[in-house]
Amino acid sequence: MSQGQIAAKSETTTANRSSDTGRFWPVAMPSLEYTDAVARETAHLYERVKDVIPAIEWPVMAPYIKAINDLKEQRNAVILAHNYQTPEIFHCVADIVGDSLQLAQEAVKADADIIVQCGVHFMAETSKLLNPDKMVLIPDERAGCSLASSITGADVRLLRERYPGVPVVTYVNTSADVKAESDICCTSSNAVEVVESFGKDTVLCIPDEYLAKYVATQTDVKILSWKGHCEVHERFTADELNAYREANPGLEIIAHPECPPEVIDVADFTGSTSGMIGYVKDNKPAKALLVTECSMASNIAAEMPEVDFVQPCNLCPHMKRITLPKILDSLVELKDEVTVDPLVADRAREAVERMVNLRS
Repeated sequence: MSQGQIAAKSETTTANRSSDTGRFWPVAMPSLEYTDAVARETAHLYERVKDVIPAIEWPVMAPYIKAINDLKEQRNAVILAHNYQTPEIFHCVADIVGDSLQLAQEAVKADADIIVQCGVHFMAETSKLLNPDKMVLIPDERAGCSLASSITGADVRLLRERYPGVPVVTYVNTSADVKAESDICCTSSNAVEVVESFGKDTVLCIPDEYLAKYVATQTDVKILSWKGHCEVHERFTADELNAYREANPGLEIIAHPECPPEVIDVADFTGSTSGMIGYVKDNKPAKALLVTECSMASNIAAEMPEVDFVQPCNLCPHMKRITLPKILDSLVELKDEVTVDPLVADRAREAVERMVNLRS
């Protein structure tokens, strides 16, 4: 694999697992027929998503959903789903949902042998960092991230040479290799707090340039940045959002800080994915536009059909690599396992834990 010191699961890894319950061995693929029994057993789940998934699509999804839920119990597995996953994953098979750090932290508390990460690769790495004794699987190892791939550990070492003594704050949306070269991690919701925690007049905030620019507007600390971008958020423009507002009187625009500054300037609220969700649930706007990955609006709409979501629908191609068939295949074949080189993992874990301890 290209990120950090990561390697896909080997046959040796599987062979060394305990077979007392069969949790760590491949199993036969379950039947995927849509029967009356499957319809009955998944009916309560369709109630959750009926406002965002057409009834004609459910007979295709339901057999996978039942098979996944049955098999995760057999495997003693927990499924983590990021806010950008599609509703059938987010609402129907996930045990824990949220942003990347929330998922990894909650997984620590789960009494599970296996973690299935329905998100992108750096999220699976973070889950492994905080859950070193658990098997971590990602249904498609190609699920990367343009932001995470914009910087390497070697880049961070060069930045330290260029700016000696300047603290390095690294966004959690990075590889373990990058985290290992950092002083501390941050999320989009606590970046300002983390930056100010050093008591320094200058801090490196990497790799998201737009998040760094947003943080700079919220603090007196001088922020040095890196030109990394999220390929979803960087596509939004102020002109586009103004056009939506003109066509939809009363529309509230809710933006993620990974968006360009001119987009944030026209937004009514800016916050992390959890902050955006909280804003909608607390304020219940009649019309809302979430300036982020499209599926998040669908997931909130499933819970709040009274809110009219205007969706420009920029999709993350990496998140969309995660599908029900791939989740099932991951549980059946126990693939692809994510591991982190112990020398990298120990240092990367320290950077994440410093942030977690700062918040506690």
